[in-house]
Amino acid sequence: MAKLSHQPPPTPCRWHSAVGYQRNWVWRGWSIRYSYIRAHSPQQSPTPLLLLHGFGAAIGHWRHNIPALSQYHTVYAMDLLGFGASQKTVTTFNIDLWSAQVFEFWQTFIQCPMVLMGNSLGSLVSVAATVAHPEMVAGLIMVNLPDASVLPLPMPSLMLRFIKPVVNLIKPAIALLNHILLSPPIFDPFFNFIRRPTLIRYWATLAYANPNRVDHELVHILCSPAYEKGASRTLAHMTRSPSGNPDYAAKVALPQLQIPMLLIWGKQDRLVPPVLAPMLASLNPSLQWVELDQAGHCPQDECPEIVNPLVLNWIRQQVER
Repeated sequence: MAKLSHQPPPTPCRWHSAVGYQRNWVWRGWSIRYSYIRAHSPQQSPTPLLLLHGFGAAIGHWRHNIPALSQYHTVYAMDLLGFGASQKTVTTFNIDLWSAQVFEFWQTFIQCPMVLMGNSLGSLVSVAATVAHPEMVAGLIMVNLPDASVLPLPMPSLMLRFIKPVVNLIKPAIALLNHILLSPPIFDPFFNFIRRPTLIRYWATLAYANPNRVDHELVHILCSPAYEKGASRTLAHMTRSPSGNPDYAAKVALPQLQIPMLLIWGKQDRLVPPVLAPMLASLNPSLQWVELDQAGHCPQDECPEIVNPLVLNWIRQQVER
């Protein structure tokens, strides 16, 4: 079995000073990394923000947003369990778990209605946390929302009757194959391969419309957590964890919400198709949809000069009016 190194590629960590004060919070026995910075403008807003990163990312992915947003708002950002500098552990990872993490963080540190802003996976968690605990959210910002529940995929009843017994028949074989592939002797060498900086950089360029925005600092932000002890087992358990509560699917959740919502989507998003955006926007009249040209899957990092004023103006006009 290949031995996993716990030494990430060295690089300057300039982003640390941009995201505010980093602290560790013990949640249910696990160490959670978060950051915060108090608003420092005379015209500061009473509405705080909590920022949630996407899959494989971390607090550092908000490096270009926190300084601008904290001019007017107290800003918190948090590494979801299993990501970033939060603890790598073995548990059942799903939206329910991360939603509970958000709520208990809010209970502990914020305790007043906030704006919840997420990117990709962070958007899914934000929607779930808002549905489960509406009292904590005054406004919801989603930087894309990877939820295909809105896609019309009708299937003839005859095909369903044929597929169901076939699926039931092969389920044990799929479970066995999954167990084998995720076992350490097989998964660890694979994990050792996919966490290499060159490969991380390649995947990042697929997520960005402008490859020049994929700098060394970003690659380090995305790479470093994969070199922490337990990272391989954590990813394996994320892969095998069952899906979360179907009540959190966008088609079910978004129509329930009675708060201002903003959906930001890059036109050049190659990871989650932008065709989802108008479908999601149609689910609730309180949801405003903004499409950004020359932006990919992570516009908050790729074009912060557009996203930051957009977010600040939206909060001022829709949440605090």
